[in-house]
Amino acid sequence: MTNPLLLAVGGAHLDRRGRVRDDHIAEASNPGAMREDVGGGAFNALSMAVQRGVRGALFSLRGGDLAGRNVEEAVAAAGIEDLSATYMDRATPSYTAILTAKGDLITGLADMELYEAAFGKQMRRRKIRDAAAGADAVLCDANLPEEAILRLCAASVDKPLFAIAVSPAKVVRFAPVLERVSCLFMNRREALRLTGLAEAAGLEELAEALSALGLKGGVITSGSRPAIGFQAGQRWRFEVPPLYHIADVTGAGDALAGATAAALMNGKSFPGAVREGIAAAGLALEASQAAPVLREDFFEQALARVPAAVQLD
Repeated sequence: MTNPLLLAVGGAHLDRRGRVRDDHIAEASNPGAMREDVGGGAFNALSMAVQRGVRGALFSLRGGDLAGRNVEEAVAAAGIEDLSATYMDRATPSYTAILTAKGDLITGLADMELYEAAFGKQMRRRKIRDAAAGADAVLCDANLPEEAILRLCAASVDKPLFAIAVSPAKVVRFAPVLERVSCLFMNRREALRLTGLAEAAGLEELAEALSALGLKGGVITSGSRPAIGFQAGQRWRFEVPPLYHIADVTGAGDALAGATAAALMNGKSFPGAVREGIAAAGLALEASQAAPVLREDFFEQALARVPAAVQLD
């Protein structure tokens, strides 16, 4: 039996992560180290999903530079079918994160001009419509401008659609299509921005507000605190197990999305699938790469540490 096919559309670009060596001092030069990898929400999530038992195809945009070639090589190495477009005269998008010595995010800078300029046009191509028609499910991130998201929804009208919020600034791009999204993966700040609720709002209140806006399902994380998942009028609380160490926060939400989507496509229940996503996110937090390579035994150990979901009234 052939594994289900997940089409991911969105970010696949250069990730730069700088880690401050000591306590961060604002508005000053801080000693530290910088590393570069290939990342991006769609690529990170799809890399995880492929490792969790689905076939993957990726559509993204890149430039004709060395960074673009690095992205191309990483996609091939991950066993993903590459449908992406290359703009020879443009620079490949990048994301630069500055982290504390403990791995927490200080600030991030997204240089995504190519995505903003070209994704809308690319979504008009028959190639995308055919790819969506041939997939069992579609995943996208909010690196796509709103026009592109609308066109992707139209092209994949009968497919499950998984979505990654990316950031508080970009998650609002999903507002016009919430009723179309099968599951939106977001953190608390992104949920606050999408709902417009006050800062004091709890995760259950946010989940209720998002359901009222028409969202079919979602997962809201809050760092090391419990996460909330909701689908079809039901809600669950998920405890996040303590980690041995945090190497890097970059890519954890993408890993959650990819592993959860793969589990759902392979027939797992929603709470069971989210448990797998939380296990994958924990492994991503402990790894230095945004899209880590998983060993099956490590994953099973991580999953065993995730408590069973608690259904809420």
